[in-house]
Amino acid sequence: MKQSTFALTRFENQSGLLSWRVEGRLHGIRIRKNFQSREEAAAEKAALELKSMQAASGLRMTTTFLTDTQLREAEAAYQRLLGQPRSLACYLDYALTNYRAPELDVSLADAAAEYVASKWAECERGLVSDLQCRAIKWELETFKKWFPAHTMAKFSAAALVPYLERNSPCLKTYNNRRGVLSTFFKFAFRKDWILTNPVEKTPHHRINHRRGSAVTISAEQAGKLMAHVENINGGAMVPYFALCLFAGIRPNVKFGEIKKLQPESVRLDTGVIHIEPEVSKVRMKRHVTIQPNLAMWLRAYPLEKFPIIPKNMTKMRGRVFDAFGLTHDVLRHTFISMFVAKFRSMGEAALQAGNSESIIRKHYLDLKNPAEAERFFNIVPQRGEKTIAFPIAV
Repeated sequence: MKQSTFALTRFENQSGLLSWRVEGRLHGIRIRKNFQSREEAAAEKAALELKSMQAASGLRMTTTFLTDTQLREAEAAYQRLLGQPRSLACYLDYALTNYRAPELDVSLADAAAEYVASKWAECERGLVSDLQCRAIKWELETFKKWFPAHTMAKFSAAALVPYLERNSPCLKTYNNRRGVLSTFFKFAFRKDWILTNPVEKTPHHRINHRRGSAVTISAEQAGKLMAHVENINGGAMVPYFALCLFAGIRPNVKFGEIKKLQPESVRLDTGVIHIEPEVSKVRMKRHVTIQPNLAMWLRAYPLEKFPIIPKNMTKMRGRVFDAFGLTHDVLRHTFISMFVAKFRSMGEAALQAGNSESIIRKHYLDLKNPAEAERFFNIVPQRGEKTIAFPIAV
C-alpha cells in the first residue's frame, strides 16, 4: 500500500499545552495545521489524503443528486464515449427519439402482414383495386427479404435509400416503391410502432412526363385481327376482343375492367355498356355507347354462349398478341383514337373512355383520319347474326 503523504504528530506548545499537528504537501503546497484533539487532527489528515488520492487519479469531490449506482453508470457511459464526435446528451436524445419498448417494437413481418390485411379489407369494400393490393403485397414481400430481422423502430432513411435504388430503377419505379413504403410507414406511425416516418427523409424525384402519342393499330390490322380471332376455338375470344377494340374496355384479363365486367352490364336492348365503379379502374361509373358494328359482333357471339373471359384466356390471348405484335393497351388506344377521328369530340371520348379531356387531347387527337375511322367502325363479323334491331348513335 502507498505510504501516507501527510504526517500526524504530537507536540507541546510554548504555553505547555499539548496539540496535534497534520503536516504534508498537496499540489506542491506545504500544509501544516494544528488541532487541540487527536480526533480532529486524524479527520483532517484523512480528508487531505483523500484529496491527494483524487488529484493523483483524476478524481474530484462534487455534490450530486445521483445515487452511487447512478453515478457509476454515468461514469461508465462517459468512458464509452471517449473519442466519439458527439456529446452524451446528443446520443441520449437520439435514443429517446428512436427507442421503442419491447412490447411496442413490432417486427417488420408482423407489421407488413397487418398492413396487407387492412388493404385487402379496403379492397373488399371497394376502396382500392385488387391490382393495387397485389402490388402492395409483392413490394412488401420483397422489402421483408431485404430486411429479414428488422423491427419497425430500426428503420432510417439511410437504410431505405439503397433498397429504393436497387437494380438502378427508372425514376417512376423508384417513386412507386417509395409511395408503397410511405403509406406503409404512415400506417405504422398511426399504430404507434414508430415515432417518425423515415420515408419522409428519402429523395422524391420530379418526373417531366414526355409520353407521346398512344400506340395504335390501323383499321386494316384491326380487321385482320378480328377475322383471325373468329377462326380460333369457334370464336371463343371474340367478345373479349370486340369489347376491348370497339368499346375501349381496359383489357387486363387478370385485374382489368374486362375481367370484372358482367354480361348483364352489356345492354344490347338500350345500346349501352354500364361500367360500374367497382369495375372501373378510376372507381367512377361511366356509360359506353355500343357502336353498330360492336352490336353485330355481340349478336353474332352472344354473351350467353360466349363468356367474356373464356377458359385458358391468358394463354390464348398471349398467342394472338404475339402473332400480331400487340402491346398491352393497344386495343383500347385504337378505340379512343378512332372514336375521336370519327366523332370529333374529345369531351365525349373522355366520357366514353373514362379519361380526362386533357389526356385525350395530348395522346389521341389526330392519330387517325375520319376515313380510316369509318372503315374501323365498319368491321363486322363474317358469320353469325348481323342484324341490328335498333339505331345506335353517339
